[in-house]
Amino acid sequence: MALVPTRVRLPNGAVVIALETPKLPAVSVNLAIRAGSIADPADLPGATHLLGRVIDRGTLARSAAVIADELDDRAVSLNVVVTRHLFSIDCTCLREDFDHVLSLLADIVMCPSIPEGELMVRKGEVVTAIRQDEDNPAVRAVEELMALLYMEPHPYGRRAKGTIDSVERATRDALLRLHRDGFGPGALTAVVVGDLAASRAIDAATDCFGSWRASETLPRASPLESAGVAGPHAKASDARRQTVIPMMNKAQTDIAYGFRTIPRSDPSYYAFVLMNNVLGQYALGGRLGDSIRERQGMAYYVSSSFDANVLEGPLVIRAGVSAANVRRTIDSIDHELELIAREGVTLKELDESRRYLIGSMPRALETNAGIARFLQTAEFFALGLDYDQRLPDLLGRVTLGDVHAAARTLDPARATVVVAGPYSDGGTGS
Repeated sequence: MALVPTRVRLPNGAVVIALETPKLPAVSVNLAIRAGSIADPADLPGATHLLGRVIDRGTLARSAAVIADELDDRAVSLNVVVTRHLFSIDCTCLREDFDHVLSLLADIVMCPSIPEGELMVRKGEVVTAIRQDEDNPAVRAVEELMALLYMEPHPYGRRAKGTIDSVERATRDALLRLHRDGFGPGALTAVVVGDLAASRAIDAATDCFGSWRASETLPRASPLESAGVAGPHAKASDARRQTVIPMMNKAQTDIAYGFRTIPRSDPSYYAFVLMNNVLGQYALGGRLGDSIRERQGMAYYVSSSFDANVLEGPLVIRAGVSAANVRRTIDSIDHELELIAREGVTLKELDESRRYLIGSMPRALETNAGIARFLQTAEFFALGLDYDQRLPDLLGRVTLGDVHAAARTLDPARATVVVAGPYSDGGTGS
């Protein structure tokens, strides 16, 4: 069944998207601000992530305890997610609680107070999480891969959580300034999906957000301009790079192998999606999983992911192996990439991947929260309210030649490879 949402833009620039789904007496709310981690000040990486950890811990009108009680009384759990480009808060509530919950969310988004005591607690939690990441070979490998692929000052290469030093230096004033400069009605998209007439949802959102005004600050450069990546982007490496992060006390070695590819707006996007599905997603991990894990038995896990975004996104192949199998696994990844670049994919692989991706759509849209996330993505990338109806055709138009062209961009001679774990360049660790 096609989605038929209603979209309005309020006079202050806020966008509201509403969809009535009367299956259950529940409503999902997803609020997204275009102010993700790319908005981090150059000298304070991780600031937006930290703001996400503390934004619901007090407002000008409500203490952290009051917010917690209001949510607990209605059995509502907030989910705060900070990505490179978006700061999102979402939850699901009963229909009868919708007005109160939306008002509470609006208060949190528009008027956080960031109490000093709450900030200190959350800073401690983030520092602990960073230390855990630094002790995790899989996280270390991916973070180093992103740093090498994008290089400073590109925001995609930074740790989303920042560093222990930057988190400890972050002040309440710095986070309030980050909120003041980045949060405003023109950056907001509010999506409401559930057992509620679209007109009522839009009226409620208008009541909550219609009077919000942007701060009276001077215009500033966009985060991308500030990072020096607006306009033509820094050229990807033409040479292969490999880095080893020795972690000799670990039982498993993790490999992160990747490339910079294309932005989400590139016409070849859907060819890359299908190519990546064949390479490292379909069934038990695509060609990579079939070769490295199933037939050769070398990997605990292996897969690929493709994350096209506003700027050139990465395609990352990840594998977890014993130290003794690192070299063979990397050689096997090289071989699979050389094979798909030389021969492309088969018609059977293309058809199966296409059917799989089209067939997965209903599962992604089974819940109100899933629909809300889908609509947020469509709005962010300007894909249109009918994107769910057009997506099968967009995938259906991709030819074998299109997929082959995408595959040819993945040249192992230009790959960046990071190995983290009990391994050294000379072989296995002791």
